[in-house]
Amino acid sequence: MPRYGMVVDVTKCDGCYNCFIACKDEHCNQEKKGYAAPQPMTGQFWLKIIGKERGQYPKVKQDYIALTCMHCENPACITAGDGAVYKRDDGIVIIDPEKAKGRKDIVSKCPYRVIYWNEEEQLPQKCTFCAHLLDAGWKEPRCVEACPTGALIFGDLDDPESAVSKAMKSAQAMHPEYNLGENVKFIGLPKNFVAGSVVFADTDECAKDVTVTLAGEDDTKTVKTDGFGDFEFEDLPDNKTYKVTVSAPGYKTQECEVKTYKSLNLGDIFLEK
Repeated sequence: MPRYGMVVDVTKCDGCYNCFIACKDEHCNQEKKGYAAPQPMTGQFWLKIIGKERGQYPKVKQDYIALTCMHCENPACITAGDGAVYKRDDGIVIIDPEKAKGRKDIVSKCPYRVIYWNEEEQLPQKCTFCAHLLDAGWKEPRCVEACPTGALIFGDLDDPESAVSKAMKSAQAMHPEYNLGENVKFIGLPKNFVAGSVVFADTDECAKDVTVTLAGEDDTKTVKTDGFGDFEFEDLPDNKTYKVTVSAPGYKTQECEVKTYKSLNLGDIFLEK
């Protein structure tokens, strides 16, 4: 029997919302008997797209993160003994649409906040990985089928040759500190960056091939400015202090201190003779 999981490659997601729409198309106002009650048309996001904007004008980046149930190895939402929430042999975590009636407490058990309360049905609900389709012979959920960029990778985690197993090698949990053994992991979760532009003050021209160094407590990175005088340091951890040094032969070295409480654009840095 397979053990299902998914990798979300954030670097490939362009925010088209095809996955979101496919989920709604499959589940809204449609009961999947034994698997899920109908998903309401509004108020629930079994697959949610989170937009994350980084930086300041004109150096801005936009990322999109598809967030769904993590179908954890150690689910925080599992209810002891009553079967209201259970984990299948294939790893899919299901909220029983009959046994979970009235159990609003289940909603708050998930630290990822991907369980929703259906007021009309008096029922907690979430993503099922389209278990009804997988049991009918499908190879992937509707969201994965609908993704045009290959950002959603689904399959058998126990098959070392499967695409999802290979992708898992470079993926990470969104919140590893939860210790839930998430079977949905991510590639390319956005981190902070420090960017800027260098200008030769005497000529008022873009400073190409200038050395820029980012020195922190644990590591040092060095880059050269491009033809527009731009530089960038990506994938920086939160709340770390760095010293940025800009140097070029024949010009005075410029230094400044930055802290990565967010992504930063240092603007134009002018080098004087």
